[in-house]
Amino acid sequence: MKKLFTIKLVFLYIFLTGFIFSCTELFSNENSADDIRSLDQKVETLLSKMTLEEKIGQMNQYNGFWDFTGPVPKGGHAEKKYEDLKNGLVGSMLNVRGVKDVTAVQKVAVEQSRLGIPLIIGFDVIHGYKTISPIPIAEAASWDLDAIKKSAEMAALESSAAGINWTFAPMVDISRDARWGRVMEGAGEDPYLGSKIAEARVNGFQGDNLSLNSTIAACAKHFAAYGFAEAGRDYNTVDIGTSTLYNMVFPPFIAAKNAGVKTFMNSFNELNGIPATGNKYLQRDILKEEWAYDGFIVSDWGSITEMIAHGHAKDGEHAAELALNAGSDMDMESYLYVKHLENLVGDNKVNLNSIDDATRRILKVKFELGLFDDPYKYCDLEREKEITGSEGINNAALDIAKKSIVLLKNNNNLLPLKKEGQKIALIGALASDKTSPLGSWRIAADDNTAISVLEGLNQYQGNTVTFAKGADLTYGKTEFVTELKINTTDKSEFKKAKEVAINADVVVMVLGEHGFQSGEGRSRTSLELPGVQQELLEEIFSVNSNIVLVLNNGRPLAINWADENIPAILEAWQLGTQSGHAIAQVLYGDYNPSGKLPMTFPRNVGQVPLYYNYKNTGRPNLPGPDSVFWSHYNDEENTPLYPFGYGLSYSTFKYSNFSITNNFEKNSKIEITIDVKNTGAIEGKEVVQLYIRDKYASITRPVKELKGFELLNLKAGETKAAKFELTEKELGFYDNEGKWILEKGEFEVYVGTNSQTQNKKSFELK
Repeated sequence: MKKLFTIKLVFLYIFLTGFIFSCTELFSNENSADDIRSLDQKVETLLSKMTLEEKIGQMNQYNGFWDFTGPVPKGGHAEKKYEDLKNGLVGSMLNVRGVKDVTAVQKVAVEQSRLGIPLIIGFDVIHGYKTISPIPIAEAASWDLDAIKKSAEMAALESSAAGINWTFAPMVDISRDARWGRVMEGAGEDPYLGSKIAEARVNGFQGDNLSLNSTIAACAKHFAAYGFAEAGRDYNTVDIGTSTLYNMVFPPFIAAKNAGVKTFMNSFNELNGIPATGNKYLQRDILKEEWAYDGFIVSDWGSITEMIAHGHAKDGEHAAELALNAGSDMDMESYLYVKHLENLVGDNKVNLNSIDDATRRILKVKFELGLFDDPYKYCDLEREKEITGSEGINNAALDIAKKSIVLLKNNNNLLPLKKEGQKIALIGALASDKTSPLGSWRIAADDNTAISVLEGLNQYQGNTVTFAKGADLTYGKTEFVTELKINTTDKSEFKKAKEVAINADVVVMVLGEHGFQSGEGRSRTSLELPGVQQELLEEIFSVNSNIVLVLNNGRPLAINWADENIPAILEAWQLGTQSGHAIAQVLYGDYNPSGKLPMTFPRNVGQVPLYYNYKNTGRPNLPGPDSVFWSHYNDEENTPLYPFGYGLSYSTFKYSNFSITNNFEKNSKIEITIDVKNTGAIEGKEVVQLYIRDKYASITRPVKELKGFELLNLKAGETKAAKFELTEKELGFYDNEGKWILEKGEFEVYVGTNSQTQNKKSFELK
């Protein structure tokens, strides 16, 4: 498919006479003089041969629009898009997947356009392609950076085999509000943990060599502050200060940038009254200038057009002007760049240098992907068949799924379950569901491909498992693009479930949210179990209190009643393709749960946003009996139901010998050690967490900040030392001008099993 010159002399003659040939030809010839040029030189050579219209074309991204292996489209948007594709006016396509379709669309761009510039093929590979790993917030609960990196690596491998070379992930938005549906897509509430996970996922997607056909370009999104949408309502406005922006929002983006992420995506929200897509401060001043980022920025879907609805742009032409001047390099599905930018240049409203800069950034990524060497490098039918759903990818999905499960409660060691001789009642519509466990943002995965909890438990033959639905969670269609209909009235199956439960030794109830109750556009005002599930739980409890509650959900839930009454609770999120196997292995103790919460669980939705790294008020504590003049609620506690970093094990762990060097000088470090002993009877893992508190500063600091963690694997009775270092990087912060500062003062260091640990040492920075 790749076109090559066979006679070097002819190539040189044509090149020297200035005749413009296909750039695919120009840059794919292994023996050409261009092979010895730097990447920048290659980009500049190509850029010099492009018309203004062709440059703008590279900045235009279209969604898939026709059956690529079928007839050429006639009429409407499809025909317009097809003609643009032939004329070199499309730089990227999204939602084109599968080798046959990707080959077909790439063939049009490469072999029919004047310069033959290959397309970059984008897709939302959020937590897997066909084989689905846990939703990202679940993966974050593993605190296992190697497993998270491996998950992204497998997602890149499988999606690249389907022709995709660019994913719109990772989402690195920090969010403190469980009402926001997209918390499922991120790493939770903490910027330190979020930064480490951002780095791991970028490295997993992109690998050490982006030019391989097994790696794909990553995209850090959404820049910036999307996770702080007011009231947790998606797409809503954001109003935060500079301190929050720099200290909470920016760190994971900086980590992604430092990891070499090739693209950024701007966000739907406004910041300081300016939509992010048209926000020069965010895109040019911060990202491209202050951080010296050399990749490109893509808009979110239609977000350039949406600046009109925001009340920031007069019309489409004005929106294109604002977005480009602000630094948004590629237009995703607004059609405004390709329609208006040429005229805007002619009217001197857009500088040609800005067009060149955007085009240059896009071409560079295409060169780095190796698309000019071989536009069809990702298009191998045999490879697609061999890799999709392979054993290695499924094994990786199972591994991270087990590690993502968090044990929230285990009174009287109800778990792990005995492997034989028990009658188990399995109750809940989600227990037999093979689609919901896939979660949201799994566009390429087929329905009914997840292993259900019922299937997972049935792999263990020593017990008798009897299933009863209890009640439907939803009714009607369950689709990514439409609202779910939740069952709030039908309790007709309650009686049958109670009959199954009453004679069981143990009841396993699988309750929570459907996979499409979280994700984009899925905000909630309630964080309780949806529908009639709470009533079902209480009804079953009335006949058999020996219940293990398995939660399937995409956000923190308020489960006060369950915490007070149910003896064992597992947070099992939406774990993907291998969900049922992972849950069953944890329930039976073949895997000792090791997950820790990456987000605080509230007692009541009225506490939200609720997060561990809050700041004290001037009145943080109760001054006396029945006093009202302190920061509190009069109808609920301030404390969470389960704190950030919380998670139990079938083992128990003892912390001792906490030591810290008590001196710190510039360019030095503080060393912290603590011994951790597995005092349980079986091998287990413990995430040892280190927090600091800067007791006073020119800008108030949080009561605790995560600054390190170590995942220890400990055999029964084994002791290991967790070791940490604190440097200027961990002890400093950003001021209100966005300047990194390190101040003298007193610090507290906490090391323990979650954010509420009281293992404390102090030191002074002089």
